[in-house]
Amino acid sequence: MAGGHRLLLVNARQMVLVCAGGERFLTRDGLRSLAVLEGASLVVGTDGLIKAIGPADVIRRQFSGETFEEIIDCSGKCILPGLVDAHTHPVWAGERVHEFAMKLAGATYMEIHQAGGGIHFTVERTRQASEEELFRSFQQRLQCMMRAGTTLVECKSGYGLDLETELKMLRVIERARRELDMGISTTYCGAHSVPKGKTATEAADDIINNHLPKLKELSRNGEIHVDNIDVFCEKGVFDLDSTRRILQSGKDIGLQINFHGDELHPVKAAEEKQFNGTSSIRCCCLLNLSVSAHSPQLGAELGAQAISHLEEVSDEGIIAMATARCSAVLLPTTAYMLRLKQPRARKMLDEGVIVALGSDFNPNAYCFSMPMVMHLACVNMRMSMTEALAAATINAAYALGKSHTHGSLEVGKQGDLIIINSSQWEHLIYQFGGHCELIKYVIVKGKVIYKT
Repeated sequence: MAGGHRLLLVNARQMVLVCAGGERFLTRDGLRSLAVLEGASLVVGTDGLIKAIGPADVIRRQFSGETFEEIIDCSGKCILPGLVDAHTHPVWAGERVHEFAMKLAGATYMEIHQAGGGIHFTVERTRQASEEELFRSFQQRLQCMMRAGTTLVECKSGYGLDLETELKMLRVIERARRELDMGISTTYCGAHSVPKGKTATEAADDIINNHLPKLKELSRNGEIHVDNIDVFCEKGVFDLDSTRRILQSGKDIGLQINFHGDELHPVKAAEEKQFNGTSSIRCCCLLNLSVSAHSPQLGAELGAQAISHLEEVSDEGIIAMATARCSAVLLPTTAYMLRLKQPRARKMLDEGVIVALGSDFNPNAYCFSMPMVMHLACVNMRMSMTEALAAATINAAYALGKSHTHGSLEVGKQGDLIIINSSQWEHLIYQFGGHCELIKYVIVKGKVIYKT
């Protein structure tokens, strides 16, 4: 019978702690070098938490009289924290591969949306799908993410738009959260688009008066757990007034606020004045607003944790994010797929912004792989490999309000990690698309959930 410990990893060629001093995020000054140990071992207890990290001989002596449920020899391999995907839309029915051809022919996101494609195409099929159908496809997508090294993922609703379907999606996410090994942060995104037949004001009223009270009731009864709230604030969708009302109402029932902004359109001076000093036209993930030179007070007021996309963010907005300690969740796949200009990651890093990464997995940007996201961030956004890894671990966990438990290998944190078959951790990013061969183990709470 195993003793009081679940897992022992021994003799790693490299163990990448990311940070080792209890940091909740890393900005430029903390990113100059990762904490990397050579010849190290690690212990995870039966509670799923890391109990010890250190040189192999020290760990061997310390635990000489202990037994373990599993021991893995990591000679010649690298151990890294499990990857964190800070932005996904993974629950839906109906493929949109036909829209890819439209995009290749030059159609913009909003042109496809206005032609009946985009979100509304997915909404119709998601409404028609059964809860079991949605769960099975969602489960398969999570498994693909897990095999690519993701151990914690943010998952949104938002392809329902009516209360019945939004609750169906949230029940699917809750079932996965309870039954599967993957860590999940749940986001309510009922304001993903304005439902057909309603104005933005009517849709906002429905969300505030019906959706959010129901979420509060179900949460209080323990039926579902929701962490975050999300609004798509964009021309022709939700204006800033409706966005603010929804987000404030979400905050009032305890949902976490995460900013999102400046994806499709830069804000003109007249619009900035109209929007009461906020510079985000679109707020679409976790809890979206945006920041300008005039709105750090708004971020502090709302308790914003993160801002997503930011392809069109201003210099003033970048400075405001750095000041407010709002994480910038950058999505290289979105700019790549929609042929948008890349977020200015270098400017953000230089100004001290907490930069995180997400895959933005959805029918419009079909990517499961955080290693590929990191590679794109390095090549297209000019991030270093050290910066990209921190952005996909500790900083992505921070964006979800979970960096006290996830995102780095430290004693007391959850034992989520990956083991790659390489003597240098950088190969996880360097080998574009090579994660399938590199990743040998994916481990959550000290339990092996995938191995090759």
